[in-house]
Amino acid sequence: MIRVLLAEDQAMVRGALVSLLGLEPDIEVVGEAASGPEAVAVAREVRPDVALLDIEMPGGDGIAAAAMIREEVPDCKVVILTTFGRPGYLRRAMEAGAVAFLVKDRPASELAAAVRRVRRGERVIDPDLAAAALSAGPNPLSPRECDVLAAAADGSTVGDIAGRLHLSEGTVRNYLSSAIHKTHARNRIEAVRRARSQGWL
Repeated sequence: MIRVLLAEDQAMVRGALVSLLGLEPDIEVVGEAASGPEAVAVAREVRPDVALLDIEMPGGDGIAAAAMIREEVPDCKVVILTTFGRPGYLRRAMEAGAVAFLVKDRPASELAAAVRRVRRGERVIDPDLAAAALSAGPNPLSPRECDVLAAAADGSTVGDIAGRLHLSEGTVRNYLSSAIHKTHARNRIEAVRRARSQGWL
């Protein structure tokens, strides 16, 4: 049996996926989680063979959870599931140690097949998303520019961002200016939108 952990914050979707995977004779869902931190805790406890992680969850996304699970449960293969086929997400997921990246609107049979393939040591990546990621190129933003841009997403002032990230206001302005330039945006709101649409944040 392939022992699977499923992390998805929407209870109805999670329940449907558990039911569908439960129909497979060689797959058993041994743990469920509704957030990134919970996924890491459950993985640590049940030691699954494969972790299926939604990318957008409260308390830390699936990519952050993937990196922690790979560190704490190294034998567990991580599969990222997403509604949003954004090229930047794919790159970040692979860097975090995920071995598969699937868009949720694929047939359920493909999910079960992907679980079997990653258990055998294969990589499974949605072909359309792989092509988009190659054509989009790498994330032009530095990690610190991403931090500042993410902190600016809720409309925080430069002073608020500086306090939260322990930076000077001048440094925050420089990072914001650089991020706006690199995303070819007119202002920081547009820079946030463009960075999110690419999956860089």
